[in-house]
Amino acid sequence: MTADRIATDSLRGWPPPVLDPAGPFAAPLNLLTWVLIGVVMVTLLVVVVTLGVALFGPRAWRKALGGERLVWIAGLGFPVVVLSALLVYGLALTARLSDAPRPGEMRIRVTGEMWWWRVAYLDAGGRETLQDANEIHIPTGRPIALELESIDVIHALWIPRLGGKLDMIPGRRNILRLQADRPGEYGGQCAEFCGGPHALMALVVVAHDPADFEAWRARGLKPVSPSPAVAVGVQVFRKAGCGACHTVRGTDANGVAGPDLTHVGARRTLGAGILPNNQGTLAGWIADSQAIKPGNRMPAYPVLSGQELRDVAAYLDSLE
Repeated sequence: MTADRIATDSLRGWPPPVLDPAGPFAAPLNLLTWVLIGVVMVTLLVVVVTLGVALFGPRAWRKALGGERLVWIAGLGFPVVVLSALLVYGLALTARLSDAPRPGEMRIRVTGEMWWWRVAYLDAGGRETLQDANEIHIPTGRPIALELESIDVIHALWIPRLGGKLDMIPGRRNILRLQADRPGEYGGQCAEFCGGPHALMALVVVAHDPADFEAWRARGLKPVSPSPAVAVGVQVFRKAGCGACHTVRGTDANGVAGPDLTHVGARRTLGAGILPNNQGTLAGWIADSQAIKPGNRMPAYPVLSGQELRDVAAYLDSLE
C-alpha cells in the first residue's frame, strides 16, 4: 500500500475514545461532558442526602423538607436556574463548532448514503476537485469545514476525537468543523439509525503533516493508468458492467451510483470501515457483498469465476 499510511495514532476500534480530544473543536465538547457529569453527580448527591434526611433525619428537619417553600425552590427554581445556566454555558462553549466556512478555509463535502460515505474535496468556489469514499484526509493544524448532506435518509457524522456529532438531513446542508493537532487515524461512525446495516457504516479520518497531505492530494488528482499486468482484470471489470455504477478517472468507467474507485487500492478499508483492504477482501466483496454487509446496495456477482474475481481484485488493488 502507499507510503502515506501514517504509523502514529492508529484506529483503536469502535467505539473510539470519546473523552480523548485530539483537536481544538473536540476539546470544548470534552470539557462540557465533564461539566455535565459533575453537575449530575452533585445533583444526585443532593437528592440522596435530601432523601436520607426525609427518611431518617430529625423530626424538625423532615418537617422543613415538607414545606411549600422548599418544594418550590427544589422542584422549580433549582432546575430552571441550573438547566438555564448549563444551556447558556454549553452554547457559548460550542458556538464555533458549526460556523459557516470562512474564506480560504479548507472545505470537504461529506454525503451520507445507505450505507457509506461519499467524500468530495472542494476548491475555494465550492467546486469538486477530488472524490473519495469512506475516508477523509486532512492536514494537521488546520481547521476543516465539513459540509454534511444526505441523499436518502437522516444520517449523523460523529468523529469523537476531532469534533462533535451532527445530523445529515436530506435537502439541507449542515456544517461541522474539526481539526487534528497531530497526524494519525481517527475513527468515525454514523450515529443516527438509518436502517439496515447502520452499525456497519463507519469511516476514518486520516490526518497528515501538511507536506504529506499535499503529496496525497497530488496523487489523488492524477487519473489512473492501469499496468499491463492487470489487463485481464480491466476486461473483467468492463465485462461485468462495474463502470455503470463506479467511476475510474482516466477510463471509460463513469458511473456515479457507487463509490469512486479511482484510487480504491490506497484505501484502508472496504465496505465503509468493516474490512481491511487487500486483494482477498476485494474478491470476497465483489463475489457476495451481501453476505458481508447485508442490505448494502451492491449486488452479488456469482457469475464471475474464481479466477475472474482474482483478476478484477488485482486490478482494483493496483489503483493507488
